[in-house]
Amino acid sequence: MRPLDLPALPTRLAAPAPGWTETTDVIVVGSGIAGLTAALHLREGGLHVTVVTKVNIDDGSTRWAQGGIAAVLDPLDTPTAHAYDTEVAGVGLCDADAVRVLVEEGPARVRELIRTGAEFDRNADGSLMLTREGGHRANRIVHAGGDATGAEVQRALHAAVGRDPWIRMVEHALVLDLLTDETGRACGITLHVLGEGTEDGVGAILSRAVVLATGGMGQIYASTTNPSVSTGDGVALALRAGAAVTDVEFVQFHPTSFVSGGVSSVQRPLISEALRGEGAHLVDGDGKRFMVGQHELAELAPRDVVAKGIHRVLLAEGSDHVYLDARHLGKEFLEHRFPTILASCRAAGVDPVTDLIPVAPAAHYASGGVRTDLHGRTSIPGLYACGEVACTGVHGANRLASNSLLEGLVFSRRIADDIRRDLPPQAEPVLHDASAQWVVDEAARPDLQRAMSRGAGVLRSAGSLRGTAAALTATAGRRGTPRTASWEATNLLTVATALAGAAYARQETRGCHWREDFGTAEDEWRGHLVTALAEDGTATHTWEPIA
Repeated sequence: MRPLDLPALPTRLAAPAPGWTETTDVIVVGSGIAGLTAALHLREGGLHVTVVTKVNIDDGSTRWAQGGIAAVLDPLDTPTAHAYDTEVAGVGLCDADAVRVLVEEGPARVRELIRTGAEFDRNADGSLMLTREGGHRANRIVHAGGDATGAEVQRALHAAVGRDPWIRMVEHALVLDLLTDETGRACGITLHVLGEGTEDGVGAILSRAVVLATGGMGQIYASTTNPSVSTGDGVALALRAGAAVTDVEFVQFHPTSFVSGGVSSVQRPLISEALRGEGAHLVDGDGKRFMVGQHELAELAPRDVVAKGIHRVLLAEGSDHVYLDARHLGKEFLEHRFPTILASCRAAGVDPVTDLIPVAPAAHYASGGVRTDLHGRTSIPGLYACGEVACTGVHGANRLASNSLLEGLVFSRRIADDIRRDLPPQAEPVLHDASAQWVVDEAARPDLQRAMSRGAGVLRSAGSLRGTAAALTATAGRRGTPRTASWEATNLLTVATALAGAAYARQETRGCHWREDFGTAEDEWRGHLVTALAEDGTATHTWEPIA
């Protein structure tokens, strides 16, 4: 197969020189479950923490999480069973040690979250109410407010952070690039803060360690459940800094996003998998349940299986949606268990009590990201990553439902413990070559999103990816002026280029990577593609087989 022609990328973002400087012990970039939990654990060690967040503290992906947190909290459940379900969903690419850490340490981290103030739904006897989602063979999902788990977790963590005067919150701040010292160790970041410092708002925060918790990159697609802030900023920063990124081709498409002409395509409302867990059925245009017979768990199969099943129906029917039928669950149950879903559907003119819910897959979660070890350390000393921006090895080729919030809890604690054990003195940053600094025109963003959805979305092929690569090259040629929208567009170009290259290189179908021209999973592809940026800005992909 001929090589894929992809654009060279900037190794730094074009930006004004920092007009102001601050110093702290640790910078945490991101204010979701991973970032705020890391900040709280770092404070337990007496460190001063600065949390940088893109808009407001509550505007990330965490508050949109409906389903819950997966953890072994039922005496009849076991970590071994949770690990098994995780590894089945990951289709041979999960790191067994990382999975073990997740399932064994997860219950204690959930209990810590409860002590922090998160209030989960409980049964009449006071025990935690547990439910089931796709890929799980046991009830192990804790939830809050019926289907408002993320909002409750965000509320509790926000309140805890607000009580600590030594956690400084910097809102409306877009991280730009990593600062490193003469040894190559991370020692701070540059960022743009609206209303801070000089008129242009660009400054620098120096620190002894940097934690990336920037969330996902769903905005590279035209249809996503991710908020508008999810532009892959952390992965793009890490690539420009020279960090290794892995498994970026594995983007999970949530099977059931709400499809309505009255809903913006920028962020589609999520119809939680928990609704299927409680008995809702997927049906085609004729009202037939099409997942029965495709997998032993039918509608509760792992997300990649369900997304592919829906996509096949869409292709066969020439439609943009199938339906979720929850009418048999009854008005009282639906309004009590899924108030958020009912409200969003009813606002668009669909009442799940009496109507079928139109749904289709939408980009939801990046299983890959900045490569880390079991302590959240990246390939750059002093730079850590946790949450969706990271690739801990837990998710493999496809994330198991509700393991994402758990991963943020577990590995943020491990990062904080590692930083507290060995934190060097503050170092001075070195200057970087300005010759490779540029940004793209923010007006190219919709074109990039459409090209990624067409050629690198649910279904991919060599031909579709070549079309995507051509569109990305055209985007790179549209240079822009340094400002927030163009910085975001450049980050999208960076992660989209990395993803397209890895998706083209992986000549198989595995998990949420679906190649039309290589329709099966092959043993020779049981391994990882490690992506990095060369000095000239070209993305390289190194193959690492699993022993």
